[in-house]
Amino acid sequence: MEDWQILSITGAVIIGIVVMILRLRINPALSLVIGATALGLLTGLGAAETTKTVMTGFGDIMTKVGLLIAWGVLMGAILNEMGAISKLVDKLLHVFGPKGVPYALGLTIGTLLQSIFLDVLLVMSAPLARRIAPKLGKFGTAKMATAMAISLECGIVLMVPGVATVALAGLLQVPLGEMLIFGLLVIIPTILVSIFLMNFFIQRGLWNTETDEEQAVAESPELEDADGMVVHTVSHVHGHSEHAVVQGGGTERTTTSSRVGLLPHDVREPGTSASREPGLLLMFGPMPVSLVLIASGAFLKMAGLTSEITVFLSTPVVALLIGLLGTSLVARMTIGTKRVEAAVANGFKESGQILILTGAGGSLAAMVATSGMGEIMGKYFSASSVAPLLVVWGIAAVLHIAVGSVSISAITAAGLLAPIAPALGINPVLLALAAGAGSLFVVHVTSNTFWLLQSMLGQTTRGTLKSCTLGVSLASVVALGFTLVLSIFI
Repeated sequence: MEDWQILSITGAVIIGIVVMILRLRINPALSLVIGATALGLLTGLGAAETTKTVMTGFGDIMTKVGLLIAWGVLMGAILNEMGAISKLVDKLLHVFGPKGVPYALGLTIGTLLQSIFLDVLLVMSAPLARRIAPKLGKFGTAKMATAMAISLECGIVLMVPGVATVALAGLLQVPLGEMLIFGLLVIIPTILVSIFLMNFFIQRGLWNTETDEEQAVAESPELEDADGMVVHTVSHVHGHSEHAVVQGGGTERTTTSSRVGLLPHDVREPGTSASREPGLLLMFGPMPVSLVLIASGAFLKMAGLTSEITVFLSTPVVALLIGLLGTSLVARMTIGTKRVEAAVANGFKESGQILILTGAGGSLAAMVATSGMGEIMGKYFSASSVAPLLVVWGIAAVLHIAVGSVSISAITAAGLLAPIAPALGINPVLLALAAGAGSLFVVHVTSNTFWLLQSMLGQTTRGTLKSCTLGVSLASVVALGFTLVLSIFI
């Protein structure tokens, strides 16, 4: 088959995947598998070879990242059950003060908390960010909304163990230690610079508090539950969520039932039922231990100082398992075994769809390689005067604008680009970072994250287009810039 025919078929298949997800409302994982199957059949692989390639691609990526995603999800579910985010935000406000808290919260969410899914993290932290906003002055809502949008979206595609980051690393065969180290080098300055630039524009006329913020929040009448607690319920139509605040006995408990993005589940911020209040360092301690083990393994390998023990402990699946066991132990001692078991059960439910989606991305990557499209694109990219990383960023950006999901666009772009990586002659970690950066471009009204940020932070649609769409798009460009700078050295 001629090159132009393979390219045309592949282009049509990608458009078909976008139409299935966006217009026909077919589940993204199913759409990717259908697209991969169609690509194989239309390029002449035959029925037997097509189905074999789809299954092999799915299985290969699961071998690389399946347990990593599962461990990260479970760790995040347990931290959620312990109410870790509320304590962390209060501590950040106390330590860094009003001016520094957007940067501190942004860095913390973007780097430390990525074992918690984006939608879970948003639902837990948004009420706390809204509580902090008045302390930041006239533009407090704008600054907190922008910091949250940038850090939440950047973390999921640039920072280990964010699920899209792990998937990108697996699809492009990037060692997770390398992804962690170089991801940190990109995400930290990206968050700081993007928040600084957005705050600069916000204070100089970008933000209008009258048109960009909701002036009133409608609450339903107060209800009294069986325990004598007062319940206020606020329904957010655009975000498809219900947010209840329960007050009683001098305490406040927030319960949120949401269907956000890929993962339908219930999220709640625990109340005062724990027998002991765990300290912040104790709750989060095991997670950084995992990340340090993974990073140290990469450094020791580069220095040629490895041994069987260091290799074993720094293997990502072992390092994250150690963090999961440590988090589980802390939780059992503080909130009790039953609540830990409930959190783990919820975590298993959450992990299913993202695992299938990642596997479907692996199927598409395998089909692209088998069809010969990878070699064709690699040839054209190598001969092109356009920087390959700019092309990678552009592909992911276009996919995101069309599909409206950061994770789906990043994983789909990586699936398309994985076979091209060897032909380009550049470090695949740069491709992963460029694809991740591109997938951040133009988070808009097709994204459930957009509507949650709008409703839970008291913004109008116009305001959310500024804080979320413009802010995250700026971060996308900034992240590409830092990735290009990094490409000079590696």
